[in-house]
Amino acid sequence: MSNAVIDKSAVAGDAPRPGLKQPRLPKWTPIGLALISVGLGCGIGVAGDLSSKTQWGLIAALLFVLISFTLTTKVEGSRQAKDKLATSLIWVCFLLAVIPLVSLIWETVDRGRTVLDGYFLGHSMEGVQTILPGGGVYHAIIGTLEQVGIATAIAAPIGLLTAVYLVEYGRGKLAKAVTFFVDVMTGVPSIVAGLFILTFWIIILDFDYSGFAGAMALAILMMPIVVRSTEEMLKLVPNELREASLALGVPKWRTILKVVLPTAIGGIITGVMLAVARIAGESAPIMLLVFGATGINNNPFDGAQSSLPYYVYEQWQLGNDASYNRAWAAALVLIAFVMILNLLARGIARWKAPKSGR
Repeated sequence: MSNAVIDKSAVAGDAPRPGLKQPRLPKWTPIGLALISVGLGCGIGVAGDLSSKTQWGLIAALLFVLISFTLTTKVEGSRQAKDKLATSLIWVCFLLAVIPLVSLIWETVDRGRTVLDGYFLGHSMEGVQTILPGGGVYHAIIGTLEQVGIATAIAAPIGLLTAVYLVEYGRGKLAKAVTFFVDVMTGVPSIVAGLFILTFWIIILDFDYSGFAGAMALAILMMPIVVRSTEEMLKLVPNELREASLALGVPKWRTILKVVLPTAIGGIITGVMLAVARIAGESAPIMLLVFGATGINNNPFDGAQSSLPYYVYEQWQLGNDASYNRAWAAALVLIAFVMILNLLARGIARWKAPKSGR
């Protein structure tokens, strides 16, 4: 038997294999295409006499996606083109979401910093003529802190215990009914919560307008958010941790208290802070129940109070340059308040998160 070497390329139908390296576009291509698309979008906007810069941006985004997909198809093939198309759409959607947010923050900072100083933060509107510069937001800050604090003190424990019941104990028709009503409450408009407290607390029980009445309405809005976020965090706790604790003879309530809740505490605190941020900007219940005030009222259980959202609405409604400046400054204070709450939530969540042993 001869040791003949067979030339595989001589076999009929066996063509030479192409190289593994496919042509690729340069790394700077997306930036270049973005600049070209922006230029074309501006040109089309000018030629078409489009007055809105938003229209220019949308045209540029559409051109970027189309040019990127076409060029990638010609150079790299259809598979890479589909990948680039998905990537381009993700970037465009990201920019469409970020640009309005950045624009809002920039506009608020630019307009609000004109009167935002120590005097503005440390004084109220007591005795100030609304058409003249001056006055401050101190009374509104006090009202917001007290109303949001009382609402959190009411809603957070109730929401936490409800979520624990649904995850750890809830079975049968009662749990389904609770879940249904939590879902319904999630979509309740803020004005409906305010009308409910107005009817029950002020009209039926004959209590006066106060910050506490507004806090109860805010608690109604906050509660379903706390329940939903806490429920999802508790579901993320591995069942093995519960089973290990129960296998050691630890009662279920103690397992929940010492194992489940500490494991999920970071997410629970984050959910509570999101709920606080949700209610901090509500103005409709405050208008119905707290009624607004120009002076400082440190007692949330007696008399009208103001709050930052109500202060912004009140000043903007006056319709003069001085009140507009105060409204923008109060809006900036409200944004800073929400940002500080979120930073505190992140810090507490990181501090309370379970530490892995070494």
